[in-house]
Amino acid sequence: MMDHLPVTLTDIRAAKARISGRVRQTPILFDKSLSDLAGVPVFLKQEYRQDTGAFKLRGATNALLSLPPQVLTRGVVTASTGNHGRALAHAARAAGVRAVVCLSRLVPANKVAAVRDLGAEIRIVGATQDDAMEEVARAVRDEGLTEIPPFDHPAVVAGQGTLGLEILADCPTASTLLVPLSGGGLAAGVAAAVKGLRPDTRIIGLSMTRGAAMAASLAAGHPVKVAELPTLADSLGGGIGLSNTTTFAMCRTLLDGVVLLTEAQIAAAMRHIHATTGDPVEGAAAVGVAALLAGKVRVTGPVVAILSGANIAPDLFARVLARDPELETP
Repeated sequence: MMDHLPVTLTDIRAAKARISGRVRQTPILFDKSLSDLAGVPVFLKQEYRQDTGAFKLRGATNALLSLPPQVLTRGVVTASTGNHGRALAHAARAAGVRAVVCLSRLVPANKVAAVRDLGAEIRIVGATQDDAMEEVARAVRDEGLTEIPPFDHPAVVAGQGTLGLEILADCPTASTLLVPLSGGGLAAGVAAAVKGLRPDTRIIGLSMTRGAAMAASLAAGHPVKVAELPTLADSLGGGIGLSNTTTFAMCRTLLDGVVLLTEAQIAAAMRHIHATTGDPVEGAAAVGVAALLAGKVRVTGPVVAILSGANIAPDLFARVLARDPELETP
């Protein structure tokens, strides 16, 4: 079954070798209080400690390094909700390559600034991720740039999959992995790596109730558009692309379930993670912990929750800590 998927364990192992020394091997932390609540050992994979503050650096770096030199001379382009754009800007600057990042008006200002500070050319286009992706298509067609998508690309998925290899190396007895689910690059890559080595390990995708495009697409049986709404888990926003070629099929085949969390549940998890680690994380990173705190996943053995990113505006995080009721509406 897995041999016919767009990304295999072999691809992920090759990606690991390609990006070695260019990304961090992030720590994994035992969460005692959450373990006591869940009744099984719970570990937090602190992927937000990457240089760019999120897992996206893995996929962007692998995809960039997979391109031939003659393509790199023309430059690369992407659409992003923030973290992938920042990762691609970082990888492109390290390689001396021009990068153009297209973002919608919903992307938080702190994430836009972070991409710009890394030297990428910023284009703010429309009110949705789909609008930004239309500008990417135009730049490819009219300017000769090469697209490195945020998720729906085999080299990006393979890069994200290296996180799965790390998790099994750190926690070989893990029975369930809780993976943030947006366009599916992280979930597909991690699932391909983990299922390739430990087929019985459960992979659960987590998203928010407000505009979860992959969850809606899996339920429909094909990619669909959803309304993009403001959410604490803004990094999980955006569509998966109606012509999705990679991540939809992989998520449909490899995920063992999808769980959606409310804004209040995500906020509670952000506070828990801060109390446990001392670190502020963005809402997208907290969905796995949210599912455990809310009792929305069944676990029978060691669990690893991926904390995917920490690129949250300080003022927004302060409101989360203060329990601002405006942030926790359904």
